[in-house]
Amino acid sequence: MTSSDLQAALAHMGAAARAASTKMAAAPTAAKNTALRALAVRLRDERAELQRANAQDIAAAKAAGLAGPMLDRLKLDDAALDTVAEGCEQIATMPDPIGEITNLRQRPSGISVGQMRVPLGVFGMIYESRPNVTIEAASLAIKSGNACILRGGSEAIHSNVALWKVVQAALIDAGLPPDAVQLVQTTDRAAVGQLITMPEYVDVIIPRGGKGLIERISREAKVPVIKHLDGNCHVYVDASANLELALRVTDNAKTQKYSPCNAAESLLVHEAIAAAFLPRIGALFAAKGVEMRVDSASRALLKDVPQATLTEATEQDWAEEYLAPIISVKIVADLDEAMAHINRYGSHHTDAILTENHPNAMRFLREVDSASVMVNASTRFADGFEYGLGAEIGISTDKFHARGPVGLEGLTSMKWVVLGHGETRG
Repeated sequence: MTSSDLQAALAHMGAAARAASTKMAAAPTAAKNTALRALAVRLRDERAELQRANAQDIAAAKAAGLAGPMLDRLKLDDAALDTVAEGCEQIATMPDPIGEITNLRQRPSGISVGQMRVPLGVFGMIYESRPNVTIEAASLAIKSGNACILRGGSEAIHSNVALWKVVQAALIDAGLPPDAVQLVQTTDRAAVGQLITMPEYVDVIIPRGGKGLIERISREAKVPVIKHLDGNCHVYVDASANLELALRVTDNAKTQKYSPCNAAESLLVHEAIAAAFLPRIGALFAAKGVEMRVDSASRALLKDVPQATLTEATEQDWAEEYLAPIISVKIVADLDEAMAHINRYGSHHTDAILTENHPNAMRFLREVDSASVMVNASTRFADGFEYGLGAEIGISTDKFHARGPVGLEGLTSMKWVVLGHGETRG
C-alpha cells in the first residue's frame, strides 16, 4: 500500500467513524446493551474459531522468537475469552452515563445550570500484543456512545481481525452502525503515524503498549493522548504490618503474573520488620525463580537465600519496570523515607502499603502521588475489571480528565447545560 493509499484509507475510516459517532451518541441504552450481550454470546459461541486465529499468531510469534511475557499477553485461552465476555455482560448491567445531568442548581437570575455527560466522539486505540483489548475497547466504546478506530500490533493481527468481525456482527444484531468499531487491518507502521494526526476525525488517542510506543505517540500526536509510560509499582511493608498478610500480598503482587503493568516491581521494607519479613519473602521469591536486586542492608538479612538469586541494586533498578521475575528490594527507616522513594522513583501508577497503623495508611493514601494507592491489598487489583468498571481502555497516569483505570466515565466529557424560562441578562 502506497503512502497516499494509506492516507486515503485512514481518512475514509475516520469519516465513517465520525458519522457513526453521531448515531452512537443518540443510541438508546437498550440497543447498546443488546449489542454488548450479543457480543458476549458470540465470544462464547465462536470460541473455537477465535482460538484458531489466535493459534496462527502464537505460532508466528514463537517462530519470530518473541519473549515469554509478550507470548503470555498474546494468548486468547478460555480464561481470557470468558473474562472479556463477562466484562461485556457487566458493562451491559451498568447505568448508562450518557445524558446524565448533575449539579443542577438555580441561579439568582432564574436560570438553572448543570452539567451533562456526553461521549468524547471518536477515540483511536493503539495497542500491542493483547488481543483482548480489542473487545475491551469495543465494549466500552459501545456503552459510552463513542466510535473507535482500533490498531493492534502486527503480532496479533489474525486474532484482532477475528474478534473485530464478532464485534461488527453484534453491532448489526442490535441495529447499531458497524462502523462504530473499526480495525486498521494493515500492519504497516505508518498507519499509526496517520491515525494520531487526524484531529478532524479523532478526538483522543489511547496508546497501550511499551514505553517506546507511548513516547512516540505522545511526541507526534496532534490530538490529546490518554496514557501511562511505566508501571513501576511499589509494595511498602510498614513496621506494624501483619506478617502473614504481608507475605501473602507481596508474593501475589509480584508473582501472580509478571507481565502486567500492575505487578509489583519494587519492595520497600521498614527496618523494624525487615529481620522477620525479608528472609521469608526472600525464600518465597527464590523458590519461584525471582531475582532480587537488593541494597546492602537487605543482602545482610538474606544470607540464607540462594545467593544466585541476589544482585546488588543499581540506581536504575529503583526506577525500573521489569515485567519479569525480578524485583528491587530496599530497607527504609520509616514511612517518610518510603513515600519519598516512591514519589521519586515511581511511575505514579499503583503503590500499596501493608500496615496495621491507620494514621500511616491514611498518610500513604494522601501523600503518595499515584493513580491508584492501596492499603493491605495487592497491586494486581489495579484493573478496570477488578474495580467494577466492566473493562478498562487502559491506565492513565496523567492528572487531567481521566486517572487510573479508564472505564466508561473516562470516555466521556461534561458539557454545561442551561435551562431557562425566557430569562434575559440585564
